[in-house]
Amino acid sequence: MKNKIAIVTGANSGMGLATTIELAKQDIQVIMACRDQKRGEQSLSIAREQSQSNHIEMMICDLGSLESIRKFVNQFKIQYDRLNILINNAGVVSLKRQLTADGFETQMGVNHLGHFLLTNLLLEELKNAEDARVVVISSGAHKWGDIYFQDPYFEKSNYHVLKGYGQSKLANVLFTKAIAERVIDHSISVNAVHPGAVATNLGIDRDTGVGKMITSMLKPFFKTPRQGAGTAISLAVDPQFKGVTGEYFYNKEIVPISRKAKDRRLAETLWIWSEREVGIRPLLN
Repeated sequence: MKNKIAIVTGANSGMGLATTIELAKQDIQVIMACRDQKRGEQSLSIAREQSQSNHIEMMICDLGSLESIRKFVNQFKIQYDRLNILINNAGVVSLKRQLTADGFETQMGVNHLGHFLLTNLLLEELKNAEDARVVVISSGAHKWGDIYFQDPYFEKSNYHVLKGYGQSKLANVLFTKAIAERVIDHSISVNAVHPGAVATNLGIDRDTGVGKMITSMLKPFFKTPRQGAGTAISLAVDPQFKGVTGEYFYNKEIVPISRKAKDRRLAETLWIWSEREVGIRPLLN
């Protein structure tokens, strides 16, 4: 694993931090993409201590800001010419309707559009690596999801957290399917993961902390972050998954997805819409 380079989004806590630690233990150079400077630096210290590795660094990347994503990618490109592993782990659950810096509904903006832009901007670096792997953290919530192209940010209709979350998680799977086809001629594998019920900060308001009590009460019944990250880590490094792409995994096995998640026309429509929303020209045909 020496000389491999990985990016993990949302790496300051939960599955992102657990993934960082496990990859670093395998002598992989890990870049922790974190939203907050102070919390990122604290998590960097934890990751280095628990992995006993100094091959970890932290860079600021707020998936809720297109400007922040572009700055992060530019900084990465200055230091590195390739990327072996990209773990699109960061995610939010918004109990009330909120907007990103660019006016996107937060769940769709962070969970899908932020990672859509990040991955596209890093394609050349992924192409430069042998056996590059992209892992997209989705959820079983994609099964109740729909893509509301007429009102994707719920400006006209009533907002509901499950409706918004389901949309973003379906978008994750559709994105996985679409980009896997686009990079089929390159050594890039792209797969989606349902981590299961994991005790993380997902569902806790990032600004107010609302939701901490409920999460704490449910923690004994959930997987640990390390357990939840297990499938993503395996997809990123295990030889058995080399060449496996465009699939959806749970507990390290390919599992069925919803009918809408299989819809290639829907995936292509979402891709074109996403390009327009984040302001990029078609990077792949």
